[in-house]
Amino acid sequence: MFCNQCEQSAKGGCTKIGVCGKDPITDLLQDLLIYVLAGLGEAALKAKEKGVDTEEADAFSCEAIFSTLTNVNFDPARIEEYIRKAVQLRDKLAKEANVELETEAAKFQPASSTDGLSKQAEEVELSFDKAEDKDVMGLKLTTLYGVKGVASYAYHAWELGKKDDGLFKFVHDVLIKIYENGNMEQWLNLALETGRYNILAMELLDNGHVERFGHPEPTRVSIGTKKGKAILVSGHDLLALEKLLEQTEGKGIYIYTHGEMLPAHGYPGLKRFPHLVGHYGTAWQNQREEFEKFPGPIVMTTNCLMPPKDSYKDRVYTMGPVGFPGVKHINDHDFSQVIEHALKLSGFDKDEEKDYCYTGFARNAVLSVADKIVELVKAGKIRHFFLVGGCDGARPGRNYYTEFVEKAPKDTIILTLACGKFRFFTKKLGDIDGIPRLLDIGQCNDSYSAVQIALKLAEVFNTDVNSLPLSLILSWYEQKAVAILLSLLYLGIKNIKIGPTAPQFFTENILKFVQEKYNLQLIKTPEEDLKEILG
Repeated sequence: MFCNQCEQSAKGGCTKIGVCGKDPITDLLQDLLIYVLAGLGEAALKAKEKGVDTEEADAFSCEAIFSTLTNVNFDPARIEEYIRKAVQLRDKLAKEANVELETEAAKFQPASSTDGLSKQAEEVELSFDKAEDKDVMGLKLTTLYGVKGVASYAYHAWELGKKDDGLFKFVHDVLIKIYENGNMEQWLNLALETGRYNILAMELLDNGHVERFGHPEPTRVSIGTKKGKAILVSGHDLLALEKLLEQTEGKGIYIYTHGEMLPAHGYPGLKRFPHLVGHYGTAWQNQREEFEKFPGPIVMTTNCLMPPKDSYKDRVYTMGPVGFPGVKHINDHDFSQVIEHALKLSGFDKDEEKDYCYTGFARNAVLSVADKIVELVKAGKIRHFFLVGGCDGARPGRNYYTEFVEKAPKDTIILTLACGKFRFFTKKLGDIDGIPRLLDIGQCNDSYSAVQIALKLAEVFNTDVNSLPLSLILSWYEQKAVAILLSLLYLGIKNIKIGPTAPQFFTENILKFVQEKYNLQLIKTPEEDLKEILG
């Protein structure tokens, strides 16, 4: 195996077993799946030219790509199913469109056994350490990892009825190109183009969320428990949460959010359910301990997850691209077995609010007070804005983000989003003339909302984003963060600080390029970075 796609991968890449716990067979099969999807991509693009409907293949490709993100699918059997279905869809499209497929990936025939598939995977694996031109390979991997993030957002958007044929074409096209050559300039351009399409994917998803659930509203969220039966929902899939809330109405079961589901409490269409009672748990690194103590079933809808421990594995249910060996999988949003399981378990024995936080400060909420924000800036009451967000993880050094928020001066505003906020989301930072100092914009895909806020403020201040009193302090862990970074670079946003470490798929030349063109910087210490930004 070879994997360097996440921030926590071993030095030089994971080659024996993933730091995440992924075994070599699963990793190899995921590499083979990407290769097979390139073949399906050729069939889909040629079928589109003939006017053949490719929506099934488009959506399947995004779901299958999603399954290869870090901490999503650890089940080799399910990855093998994706491989075989991709081949079936490829051949079906080619026959319907009456087209001849040309690439090796499109002619690939899978072995009959898992061992055979693993050997085939070794032949097509994209390995950084074996590459002749590491700069080109580094940019290929940057682009591929970015596309994995794009596909995840596109899949969620598609579930909500939002799709764009140009976006699907781009995903197919990139997978084909990954197995071709090209020079550094071509791959730099393709990486930035990935950022452009990621903005589109996030916009589609944002539109889907707003149309179905309404604009998020600032909302106080309880962190604690209510006496009674309980189900915990983790991940990002708001549609799945809505379906579960509908199916549990009147059944005496309380629904709790975990991780990136926290922003669900800000949506009118979701918080209207009285049995959506609060948020359970705190930080990513405590996830297993929190799940072990939860006295009800746990539904895992997407990633930012670790393989469940045996002690609570029987209470876990997965959905969509998520998979763990021996864990039950839900199809078609049918939560009947989860509900039945919850009714058999004890639930919580008392009401207890351990803490609280706020969420729902997406673009509509923030921009509704844009004039007041401008007044406070001009009056010197708000000196600077910090967007402190991104992925969380277990590697030492992520306490930087907690310390940064704690040490930011009281005349500054902290915008935050994604699971990185769980390092500090319960901090009581006060307000500036009624504007809370800590504003949770939402999930990682709500980076679209953050960009819209920045663009509007730039318009109001009659300047550009890079001239605003705004600094981006980002943490990265997996591939959606790569996609978002590429989006920011595509928009020309400079002076971003990112950490805890640089991506291992960035060669010295790639890192030098982004540092020189965009002044992308690695984080230092909170004190040093605050002094550099604020003077």
